[in-house]
Amino acid sequence: MIPTARDPSSETLDPVPLDMTPDAQWPFADPPDTAVFTLDRVLDGETPVLLVTHDADDESWQFLDGEHVFEEDARVVALGEIVQLDPTLLDLADLPLGGFAWRSGPGDPWNRGEGEPPAELGDEGS
Repeated sequence: MIPTARDPSSETLDPVPLDMTPDAQWPFADPPDTAVFTLDRVLDGETPVLLVTHDADDESWQFLDGEHVFEEDARVVALGEIVQLDPTLLDLADLPLGGFAWRSGPGDPWNRGEGEPPAELGDEGS
């Protein structure tokens, strides 16, 4: 996971419009301009989001690829932006604080757990 030295909930980014139907509502409790953590390789399309955490200590969201993370790989983006990159993340809007979700690959169903994600995530979880 990305070590955090700042509170991303205090940061707001320019809202990113989502291509949602007029009747659709934003499903996350956090607004689309909430600052979240991801990786440069996710933003560049090199790897998909395979691990999501909703940290209990600072209420931050992390959208990771499940690989080893170096602090210099971290990027801060708007929640709406990361959801635009992968609309399946909308399925995780109700992920509770202290929860995590993972999947084996893009298009696979999300699995859920609570607490700290284990170093190796399998199909059955923790």
